[in-house]
Parts: sequence; structure tokens; C-alpha cells
Amino acid sequence: MCRSRIDRIAEVFLGAAAILAGGIVLLIVGFLFYGASPVLQSGEFPLLFTDREWQPTSDREPQFGIVPMLVGSVLVTVLAGSIAVPLGVAGAVFHQFYLPSLFKKWNRRALELLAGVPSVVFGFWGLMVLVPAINRMHPPGQSLLAAGLVLGLMILPMVALTSQVALDSVPREHLQAAAGLGIGRASTILRIALPCARPGIGAGAVLAIARAVGETMAVVMVCGNIANLPGSIFDPIRPITSTIVLEMGYATESHKALLYTAGLILVLVIAALAGWLAFHRNPEAVAK
Repeated sequence: MCRSRIDRIAEVFLGAAAILAGGIVLLIVGFLFYGASPVLQSGEFPLLFTDREWQPTSDREPQFGIVPMLVGSVLVTVLAGSIAVPLGVAGAVFHQFYLPSLFKKWNRRALELLAGVPSVVFGFWGLMVLVPAINRMHPPGQSLLAAGLVLGLMILPMVALTSQVALDSVPREHLQAAAGLGIGRASTILRIALPCARPGIGAGAVLAIARAVGETMAVVMVCGNIANLPGSIFDPIRPITSTIVLEMGYATESHKALLYTAGLILVLVIAALAGWLAFHRNPEAVAK
């Protein structure tokens, strides 16, 4: 078989795989739009942002406010990201430039093992260890802080592993030139390695934050599940994902439509975040 024919077959299969991947995303978004259509058509959509509480099953005065849950999702993601991204990048720098070669393999294997731990195990650990420790400092224990710490620990290995790959891809010529000019290790890391690896590190952070936004099981076990705006990091919260998983099982048709709408809003928020980060990583490419 001639190489040109092999190339054409590979092009067809790869193109089909790319179309399938993009089509699945569009199908998911379309499914959410279809499920949320009763809310979008009835004019109840603005109530999601104007009502102060979430009581969709109330017979007297139903309330459809998702703002406390949306704020809870954002806060727990920001807290988790502020923990995981600096620690993950710092761990990757230590792995790449300071850790002896003998231990690099074991450090990477440990991170890969941590990344493969099921989320329910993180949630169980947080419920049995972290929540009681926070409760001793400031009741009730199940809180924004507990959810942020558990979620930050979950996404930490993803940030660390992707940052290691990004730092490893820095051209050796740059590092050797810096050493030849007598530039210290710390200056080489700050002025050469990290700037060169920034796109890869940013991509890893985006993936980790996207996982944090959509995580459910670990968060629902430690967040407290109270749909109120938190006054401090020790207050319980209820992210949108927790609401969907807790209420979808018994929801009526109108209630399900509200949950579909909440999921759609969450997907659009993630898409906006990914687009904003992609634009700010490479604005020249976007302009072209």
C-alpha cells in the first residue's frame, strides 16, 4: 500500500475522530438546551438570578434563585485553584530542577497514583478527617473551606503533572545558555523556564479548574449542602453540581427543567472561562 493512500486513510479516520469529539460536545449542549427549554420558553429564566432562595418544590411561594449555588461553585473552585495551582507549579519546579534523578520516577508515579484515586475516596477522607478538624476550629466543619481543601487536593496532581511536562519541554539550549552566562538557578527558573512553559502550565491549570467546577461526589460529602451565600469560609455551601445530583432523582418535570437550566449555565460558565483563558494565553493567534 503506497504511503499516500495510507496518509489519506489516516486523515479520514483522524478527521472522523475530531468530528465525533466535537459532535459529542454539541450533542451534550443541545441536550441541555432541550431539557431547559420549558424554563427558557416560560419566561422563568430571569427568576434564576432575581429570586433570593432555591425552593422550587414549595407549594406556597416557589423560589428559583441559583445565585447562591452559582456563587458557591465559583468560590469553591477559586479556593481549590488558589491551593492547587501554586503548589502544583512549585512541586513541578522542584521535581524538574532540584529533585535528584533517583527520586524523579517515584515522585511522578506517586502523583499519577494520587490523580487516579476516585473522588469518593477523597470525599470520604475529607468527611472523616478534615471535617472534624475544621469543626474543632469553627463549627459546623462541613463548609466552603472543607470543600476547597478536598477539591484542591484532588486537582493538585493534574496541575503538577502537566506542569512537569511543560517544564520538561523547555529547550535545553535555553537552559544551557543561561548556565553559560552564569545566571543562577533561581533566575533561570523565573526568567527562562517558567515563561517558556507558561502555555503548557496554563493549559494544565484550565483542565484542572474545569474538573474542579464539575466535580460532585467529593464536594457533596463535605460542603454542607445549604443553598445560602456564605459569609465566611467556615459556612456551608451548595454548588450547582451538588444540587443536580441530590435533586434529579425525585424532581418533577418542571423541577427537572430548572436543573437542566442550572447545568446549562454551568457549562456556559466553563466555556466562557476556557475561552477567556485561551484568548489571554495567545491573543495574537486569536486575532488572526
